[in-house]
Amino acid sequence: MIDGALPYLRCPVCRQGLERDERRLRCPLGHSFDMARQGYADLTAGRMPHVGDTAEMVADRETFLAAGHYDFIADALEVPGGLVVDAGTGTGFYLARALERSPGAVGLGLDVSKPALRRAARAHPRAAAVLADLWRPLPIADGAAAAILNVFAPRNGAEYRRILRPGGVLIVVTPAADHLAELMRGLIQVDPAKAERVDEALGEHFAVKSRAEQRRILRLGAADARTLIGMTPAARHVPPERLPTEEVTVTAAVEITTYTERSTSSHSAGLS
Repeated sequence: MIDGALPYLRCPVCRQGLERDERRLRCPLGHSFDMARQGYADLTAGRMPHVGDTAEMVADRETFLAAGHYDFIADALEVPGGLVVDAGTGTGFYLARALERSPGAVGLGLDVSKPALRRAARAHPRAAAVLADLWRPLPIADGAAAAILNVFAPRNGAEYRRILRPGGVLIVVTPAADHLAELMRGLIQVDPAKAERVDEALGEHFAVKSRAEQRRILRLGAADARTLIGMTPAARHVPPERLPTEEVTVTAAVEITTYTERSTSSHSAGLS
């Protein structure tokens, strides 16, 4: 599964290309990186400052997504042919669904969570999975990606701009202000100015091409509701007595923003 993405990968130490040698990836200068037994490659080149989602969170996420509750989000993600980088891929669910509708695309999922990558490595025959920190230089060649997916994940504007090819798109999914409000009230509050803050964070490198809202009313049984909480950071803060014990109605609402590269001339004009 790593082979399709291999031409686009770079050594995180020297930025040279990589070749596969059995269960390792090697560059011409001799730097070597392990391929995990589960199929993902470790291209971190050092200790990670954080480990991402736990095995329990990942298991809950896979269960919840497999039930189809967030299919409406996945179905709204359209990608072109070429390399599609899923930055913060989790289990690879959204990447796999996008690849199903784009036969000419090759997927590359990045994440810091090893439990998530074990699943992402098997998410789709055309998807590779790589352990990488989104806040560090990404182990990907300049201008390699036709599209970048970023679903509920950190956003490194400078690196996304570097790896995106001219004419490529960055597709960012963020929670709307009332996303899961009925379930998460008192636990996690979405910043009502989330979209504006994301635009500000990416504005040096990207311009908004389009923005659309997707929303659904979910009627969840108690088990599904507990699973939904379990797959989020809120799980760490919910005492057992606060977990749902009966059916709940929840608003699921997200904003999907497509960005394109900001030209030097338009950026300069915006500063004048």
